[in-house]
Amino acid sequence: MQDNSLEDFSWSKFHRCREQVVNTYSSAYRLKIKKKILEVILEELKIGSKVLDVGSHDRSLADKITSRVSSITYKSMDIDRALPHDYYAIEEIKETFDMVILSEVIEHLEFNQGISLLRKLINLLNNDGKIIISTPNIHHPNRYLDSGHKTPYRYDEIGALLNLMGLKVSKIYRIFNDSFFKRLIRIYLMAPIHSYFDVDFARSIVVVAVKR
Repeated sequence: MQDNSLEDFSWSKFHRCREQVVNTYSSAYRLKIKKKILEVILEELKIGSKVLDVGSHDRSLADKITSRVSSITYKSMDIDRALPHDYYAIEEIKETFDMVILSEVIEHLEFNQGISLLRKLINLLNNDGKIIISTPNIHHPNRYLDSGHKTPYRYDEIGALLNLMGLKVSKIYRIFNDSFFKRLIRIYLMAPIHSYFDVDFARSIVVVAVKR
């Protein structure tokens, strides 16, 4: 079946939304740093939330979040039928969620497929629900080099797509984790040099957006 996701896509509106994101988050190098996406998820989760983890692989997030936040309902969706999941296709899902997690997935799709997926996931969000998306940081020297990656995204492009679809981007982070001293050196001593040469040490970008 032909994917017509771009038929009603406005490039001019997309570029205006990118400008709006950049007005708030002026540079990738000025984004706050978190150690892991789990840290972001736990900060955004509320007691009793229903969570959908898309592209969840081995469901490793399940225990990590349900053991830390009370009364969480966790469900997974992945196309890999060799592993146990609640859903194997978006079309199977007939319920809504308070949080949707899309971690290191969207870069594996063509641009129009990514738009189609985001639209479907937003329809699964409750009002005031949140979507958390992580993707490789294209400023990292080798993070994007993977045979399965099809579409690179800047932080402002992910933010613009979500804004264009009616969500409000609330937070954008860089993800970087290392030993204590290496973190200090990278973040406080080497950061100006990285920025000057447009090469970042943070491996991923995480965007949090809210459905209004």
